[in-house]
Amino acid sequence: MYLVTKWFGTFLIDKKSIIDKILFSKNVKVLYKKMIKIQQGEILPEEKRITKNVKDIIVNEKRLKKLGEYKPLDLFFKKNEIKAHKFGFSKELLHKATLLVTQELTDKKLASEDLQIIQMVNTLDDLIHTSNLLYERLESWSMVPTPIKKIQPLKNAYSTINNEIKSLEKQIENDMEKIAPNITNIISPLIGARLISYSAGIEKLATMPASTIQILGAEKALFRYKKEGGKPPKHGVIFQHSSINKAPRDIRGKIARIFATKIAIAVKADAFTKRDISQELKKELNKRIREIKNL
Repeated sequence: MYLVTKWFGTFLIDKKSIIDKILFSKNVKVLYKKMIKIQQGEILPEEKRITKNVKDIIVNEKRLKKLGEYKPLDLFFKKNEIKAHKFGFSKELLHKATLLVTQELTDKKLASEDLQIIQMVNTLDDLIHTSNLLYERLESWSMVPTPIKKIQPLKNAYSTINNEIKSLEKQIENDMEKIAPNITNIISPLIGARLISYSAGIEKLATMPASTIQILGAEKALFRYKKEGGKPPKHGVIFQHSSINKAPRDIRGKIARIFATKIAIAVKADAFTKRDISQELKKELNKRIREIKNL
């Protein structure tokens, strides 16, 4: 017996005909919710109900493995087609439901916390750049005899931006503690946030090898090395950590490599298992750093 679920219903089929079926609602709002659940890998109540007390079921979707034997290459699934219009479901209904599915998934993606981190990091960089420009202007202007009332607005702007920088840094730290506690405790919240930003998301960062994480943020230096030769970069944004930038020059690369290895483990926990393994990782990290320094 084969279990086949389409966007419009779920079907039990033997090798010749449909034995049982449960059609979904034609209400577009109800229908798209079913489609969302299927995309998220959930087993629908209708699928559980139609397979109750039925033995020897074959399925072709991983999400249905609990209901039957998973055989995605079974030729039956290619040869037998169930057409929506035969059950009163139109292409227009599918189109409307698909639009709602796309909109909801897009909204969820845009609202994801790591994307908010990326926007905050980009905003922080813009504010820092503006602050630096204002500081240079203030320094230049202060060399010229100027009434205080003329230069005060610029001082006020400079002060306001620096206050916003501190506020935004605090917000990033708070958010990083929630969404990436392992990375935060290993490399610090701001450096961790920059790693997420450079990799375009926490899940993408979690799929990167340690060697790539080690040089994230050093793309210009890497490009220059590939184009002109010389020495490849040994570290990127993680160089901002005091354990690396304050270490003797000849061992900075080794320490950066150890950090990158631990970050690669930490980010997988943050992205997938949600387990806090930071204390264990920090203990191992500090031990390896001491060993490198003692050498």
